[in-house]
Amino acid sequence: MAGRKSDFTLPTLDDLFSSQEERDEAKLAKIRDIPLSEIDGFPDHPFKVRDDEDMLQLVESVKERGVITPATVRQKEDGRYEIVSGHRRKRACELAGMDTLRCEVVELNKEEATILMVESNFQRSQIFPSEKAFAYKMRLEAMNRQGQRTDLTSTPLAQKLERGKVSAAVVGEELGDSKDQVRRFIRLTNLVPELLEFVDEGRIKMRPAVELSYLDEDCQRDVVEEIDLNDCTPSHDQTIRMRKMFDEGRLTTEAISAIMSEQKPNQKDRFVLRGDRLKELIPSSIPLSQREDYVCKALEHYRKFLKSRSERDSR
Repeated sequence: MAGRKSDFTLPTLDDLFSSQEERDEAKLAKIRDIPLSEIDGFPDHPFKVRDDEDMLQLVESVKERGVITPATVRQKEDGRYEIVSGHRRKRACELAGMDTLRCEVVELNKEEATILMVESNFQRSQIFPSEKAFAYKMRLEAMNRQGQRTDLTSTPLAQKLERGKVSAAVVGEELGDSKDQVRRFIRLTNLVPELLEFVDEGRIKMRPAVELSYLDEDCQRDVVEEIDLNDCTPSHDQTIRMRKMFDEGRLTTEAISAIMSEQKPNQKDRFVLRGDRLKELIPSSIPLSQREDYVCKALEHYRKFLKSRSERDSR
């Protein structure tokens, strides 16, 4: 079939003149227990390592069975090791009180390590938009630094290069997003940390966030202040207008305030409960999907309490 990738690969000399047992032993020779003190994280690692419930489960697993799948590291020029894949496993070992991490040592240059780091972390069950944004950017830059090399990806060079550079379409195809979506994610890396956190929390959607990414830092921080002040985030239409005014040199602090203070249709007859206040009052065991019902039941209980107290005082 035309365009189909061949599954056939030529054997190397090692494959031809060594037994399977020797090849297995060679691979095992690269797996060793390395002191945690000698292992550094990947520079600008875009994926967060959280001490959440999943981490606690991983810690218990490490205590009971050790690290089942070795982390992947490469040795640096100074003799120390750099994690390519396994940041969560390293953290779990630290929390479990272990001194070493089971690792496979691989020979990779910076670009190869970056590509493998992104690919391995994209297998996570949950990836935040900010993580995806910086991961896409790092991968695209690493692939472009490879220049004319084609040995690290199976995609033919003619498809891989666009005007001499790896395209967002190629990166998206390899990791499961469209080229436009890849570009949108990479735009998010231009947001100030506060706005990027709002995107991760779901308070700001992708398209409004992309529009805000074209504003300079001062204007973005003005938007952050208005969000804190009004406890509401801008709509897509509002961000489009802000970007247009910015491009025309007319976006001032006052203009941002005026746009942000507009009442959106979905804000009528609504009030917002701050998450930090509710967090102190709602047990952590209550799932997010059940918290609205929990609040309503609590309010109903309080209403009955006030009614009972009013009847008692009127006697």
